[in-house]
Amino acid sequence: MPHAHTHDHAPHEGHSHGEAHAQSANALRLAFFINLAFTIVEAIGGWWTQSLAVLTDAMHDGGDCLVLGAAWWLQRVAMKGRDARYSYGYGRYSMLGGWLTSVVLIVGALGMLVVTIPRLWDPHLPNATGMMGIAVFGLVMNGFAAWKLHGGQSLNERGAYLHLLEDVLGWAAVLVGAIVIRFTGWAFVDPLMGIGISIFILYNAIGTLRTGTKILMQQVPAGMDLGKVRDQLLAIGHVVGVHDQHIWSLDGSYTIHTVHLVVEAKDLFGVRTIKEKARQVLTEAGIQHATIELEWADEPCSLEHH
Repeated sequence: MPHAHTHDHAPHEGHSHGEAHAQSANALRLAFFINLAFTIVEAIGGWWTQSLAVLTDAMHDGGDCLVLGAAWWLQRVAMKGRDARYSYGYGRYSMLGGWLTSVVLIVGALGMLVVTIPRLWDPHLPNATGMMGIAVFGLVMNGFAAWKLHGGQSLNERGAYLHLLEDVLGWAAVLVGAIVIRFTGWAFVDPLMGIGISIFILYNAIGTLRTGTKILMQQVPAGMDLGKVRDQLLAIGHVVGVHDQHIWSLDGSYTIHTVHLVVEAKDLFGVRTIKEKARQVLTEAGIQHATIELEWADEPCSLEHH
């Protein structure tokens, strides 16, 4: 009897996954235009207040615009269905946006440190009142954009959300620093804030970059226990072996699983029952796309030891 092979996924998975990509693209588009408008205001405000913290954040937000624009475009590409060139569809393009975000953030943060650290020894007193006004405006604008991306499932959305959340925290720091400068006249607080914001951005961006790299390298997704899934499959009646098992994530939110099950079923009804139970186990484990191959106990498999 030839191999029994089944390809299973959750009902309406393509429809719901496509809807998620469309919602993500709309959220990223809004975040892009909000960020673009604010970057222009911020650059003018930084020049006006002569604040290094505001100017470096304007540079950072300019990079954000490029990244959010790329993320928006990549998310739209990810909405395409499967075709002859991409048998899994274009979903992985969306996580490239999150990966690109991290790279730009790291480069930008390092550049900000190079510019800001020397100013600790030669600080200039900025317009603290103007800084306070720009910081409040920044909190409102970036806070709204971050709220629109909150709860996004793709790495692309999470990367952009983290990006904007860092801006919110950065502007909160600028506001506090501006108040301190306004009432104490301590000019060194301005470059000190720039350094603190850069280090915070650098730390978080490296974490996001690592997550994206793990997806690209097809690491078993976080929270997914390969051994536990294997044991659950082995616990199914008439399943005597499990091999060539692989679990990876397509884009940070869509999990794929392939496996060979060695069975001792005596009829087609038994084979069907095993497949149905295996589907249920994998669905409950959080796997959206499962490919299961069944083999007889006395049937050799060239992939068994690979």
